Amino acid sequence: MGILISCQTIGKSYSSRALFRGITFGIEEGERLGLIGPNGAGKSTLMKVIAGLIEPDEGSVVRRKKLRVAYVEQKPDLPDDDTIFDVIANSAVRDGTFQDYEIGAHIDGVLTVLAFPDREAKVSSLSGGWRKRLAIGCALVKQPELLLMDEPTNHLDLEGILWLEKFLKSARFAYAVVSHDRVFLEAVSDRIMELNPTYPQGFLSVQGNYSEFLISREQALSAQANLQQALASKVRREVAWLQRGAKARQTKARGRIQEAEKLIDQLADVKTRNAMTNSIEIGFDASGRKTKELVVLKGVKKSLGGRKLIDNVSLTLTSGIRLGLVGKNGSGKTTLLKMIVGTLKEDDGSIKRAQDLKIVWFDQNREQLDTAKSLKESLCPSGDSVVYRGSSIHVMTWAKKFLFRSDQLNMPISYLSGGEQARILIANLMLKSADILILDEPTNDLDIPSLEVLEDSLLDFPGAVILVTHDRMMLHSVANTILALNGSGGWETFADYEQCEEKLERFVPLTQSSVKSEVAAPQKEKKPRERNASGVLSTAEKRELAALPEKIELLENELLKLQKEMDSPGVAANYTRLQELDEKQKSKNQELEALFARWELLEAKSAAVGNA
Repeated sequence: MGILISCQTIGKSYSSRALFRGITFGIEEGERLGLIGPNGAGKSTLMKVIAGLIEPDEGSVVRRKKLRVAYVEQKPDLPDDDTIFDVIANSAVRDGTFQDYEIGAHIDGVLTVLAFPDREAKVSSLSGGWRKRLAIGCALVKQPELLLMDEPTNHLDLEGILWLEKFLKSARFAYAVVSHDRVFLEAVSDRIMELNPTYPQGFLSVQGNYSEFLISREQALSAQANLQQALASKVRREVAWLQRGAKARQTKARGRIQEAEKLIDQLADVKTRNAMTNSIEIGFDASGRKTKELVVLKGVKKSLGGRKLIDNVSLTLTSGIRLGLVGKNGSGKTTLLKMIVGTLKEDDGSIKRAQDLKIVWFDQNREQLDTAKSLKESLCPSGDSVVYRGSSIHVMTWAKKFLFRSDQLNMPISYLSGGEQARILIANLMLKSADILILDEPTNDLDIPSLEVLEDSLLDFPGAVILVTHDRMMLHSVANTILALNGSGGWETFADYEQCEEKLERFVPLTQSSVKSEVAAPQKEKKPRERNASGVLSTAEKRELAALPEKIELLENELLKLQKEMDSPGVAANYTRLQELDEKQKSKNQELEALFARWELLEAKSAAVGNA
């Protein structure tokens, strides 16, 4: 495969701080690169260098001639007064490469793939998730050969992420994504590159998905730790030799002295790099309350703006429950949280809270942060110490627990990255005693090591946890109950996230096959597209589409009966019968997948005709 872009020994610094140095790598045709790294490592900056938006301080970036690169930034700036159609149309490539009819067809194809309910809606009316989807559409309509996306899953709901995954799996162009979403990286990447000064080259690149990367990273870090031990032993021997008496020093070889100095420098370098693997320290403070029932909801209902969001929800929050709250953007998750806390009154039903209940809330909008304040003022509003679990800790020591440097203490927090601001919020929450922890999208901007520590701390918390997140790995690791809201008052509970995801996947707007047909590789079409009978549902297809839901329901019921039979004690002990049922179940599942694929294809075809 040909090289699209080659970066040779590039480096970038801001003020006196080097983000990265001497980075050499390339991106090939069709490659699917996942870029990860700790907060502050320079991932976003590196993406902008690749996109040509900024120049490196050192080294060179060589792009293939006339390479079309599209970039989706973390926080896209879109014109509020424009319609969705206008924004996409204005982003289309108009450099003479494509004919007008090709551009028009591609605009229509991209809008179909994006699945916006109303193409004429104003940007100002869109939620954060739909804005991100629109920004991705603005990149796709440029017909890129290389697509760059910085945190594309931030602000997308779970269905939006599943949609993006399916789209990227079917893409015929190369792409690179910066993401901390581990499940997303596993699904869409065939190479993982971690930008991190802990490695000798400043990064670690592994061919394979995220699981394969984890194995290689563990091996690399283990080898580096062993190298430090081996170097330390050598240095001790050489120093002992150098410190012998005067008679011995007269015969010392100059070359051996120089070699010892090199070993000492090498050891210092390895020690410094190994020390960079430190992670933040998180531990939430529980109140120690003995009351088991903390909040009890019975038949709770709530409507906003004439739309029913919560209908007849009954739920009991007890110590030890870790509730994952999922649903589309606007489905009522925040509304339910506000009713639990008591800042919003329910329309009907009742909510009973334990006396003197202590609730600590991590706000996804970070409204608790005053960005004009310094880091020191944000971590420690008065004096020079904080009190954590009854002990006084100096603010500098406290800041180091969250990986802040001493030179950052007087820096306004508006200068800090999103991940660093999230760490401030977590630090402040840890100072409050809680019966219930509410974490509303805590994973946005946090790097992977911080996410792993946060997961462990939530598992250790003895009170109740309510977790709103699109991070499926965190939902899988932390939540022992899932409550899904559908945005129309409906709700359903699940034992784990896997059960919930099975249901969500059925409502992703487009399948991989339909995405392929709408946005193909960035090649010029030989002939204008013409609307003909092949683009319209036939009478037979209409009948087939109408009958599919009933067929799917019947097949699902058959699968449920199969599962019950397999779970019965008599069958579980009969290996031969169990194997027969297992084969039958696999066959039925394949048939079900085929029905869903056909249903979604016909639905997409019908929608495309309706929007024509």
